[in-house]
Amino acid sequence: MKDFDLLPAAAGYDRATTMFSPDGRLYQVEYAIETVRRGTVAVGIKSNEGVVLAVEEKARKLQSSDLTQKIFQIDDHIGVVAAGYIPDARIQVDHARFAAQSNRLVYDESIDVEGIAKGLADLAQQFTQYAGVRPFGVALIIAGVDKSGCNIYFTDPSGTYIGFNAVAIGSGNDQVTEFLEKHYTDDISLDDACVLAAKSIYLLSEDKEGATHIKIAVIDSKEKRMRRLNDDEIEKYAAKARENRG
Repeated sequence: MKDFDLLPAAAGYDRATTMFSPDGRLYQVEYAIETVRRGTVAVGIKSNEGVVLAVEEKARKLQSSDLTQKIFQIDDHIGVVAAGYIPDARIQVDHARFAAQSNRLVYDESIDVEGIAKGLADLAQQFTQYAGVRPFGVALIIAGVDKSGCNIYFTDPSGTYIGFNAVAIGSGNDQVTEFLEKHYTDDISLDDACVLAAKSIYLLSEDKEGATHIKIAVIDSKEKRMRRLNDDEIEKYAAKARENRG
């Protein structure tokens, strides 16, 4: 029996994005959040030396490994990792890129990370408010380095945005979050943050040995420029993660 068969109160109220149920729920938003939970795990970790974005991305045998589907660059200093329905992530990323470039043209300065997070959360919230649309089925981790330092924010289909030192989204995010709470420290280095990100992905991944399913990007606090790590760099951090599991 399917879960929604057990919820007679959802009858009718889950057909419209804008309609609250008698118990104060927006079922379409909850369904969108469930879509996020079915996505592969993604993590964001902040250190004093920069920020790390990592995701599990399983490629098919003939698929090109050079193209990363779930890590995006917004501006030189801001990156995004997604979990859920990735085509929806592309729409939000395009919106964020337009906002970042507009900020440069109008104010002659780079946009701050929270500005991007708030803009994407506002966009997501609008799709919970109007008829004829559906909520975005994706959650994002927005990370970057701006004039206030290193920052990481999380957004979800409801339009919520929250700042974190370390955060996980996607399948098994509660388990990974518990793992991060146990092992994250405020003085963690960028290298150690990369190892911790790899450990977080290994925690749930079926592949406990290889590193081809792990994608990592970093933004150094000195250079303030996003860089995707190559396979050799990822393997180096993955090897350390395998050596020190726990």
